[in-house]
Amino acid sequence: MSRSTPVKTAPAAFSHRTFLRELLTFGLVGFLGTVITIGGANLMRHLLGGSPLTSVVVPTVASTLSSYLLNRHWTFRHRDSDGSGREVVIFFGLNGVGMGIQVLCTAVTYYALGLHGGLAYNAGLVVGLALASAFRYWSYRKWVFTPAAA
Repeated sequence: MSRSTPVKTAPAAFSHRTFLRELLTFGLVGFLGTVITIGGANLMRHLLGGSPLTSVVVPTVASTLSSYLLNRHWTFRHRDSDGSGREVVIFFGLNGVGMGIQVLCTAVTYYALGLHGGLAYNAGLVVGLALASAFRYWSYRKWVFTPAAA
């Protein structure tokens, strides 16, 4: 008697498709968050005269609020939520780490490198956002929006 090897079926394809959909919608939510963060940071910094770091923190908090709602109800809607508030606390805690990454990049650009121009400021923002976004996507999948129970 010969044994046949099981053929991969729809669940593997579904998870691949789900991953791509998650990645795309996460990217769109991230794009909106980026617009809020960079637009808000430049508005605060250049038009309202805010400090370089405060001008990153305030719009990042606004971006975080919109990102949570969009990620929970769109990107990761198919994943479990226990409704206990644990998800919200972890989400905002991990976003605090992401914001720290962004602020660190801005601080290095502005204070350590002494680059105070608008182009350098925005370059620091973009690098910080890119690094923080990679961390956020990985951490959301791992600890916040966990897979639905089987």
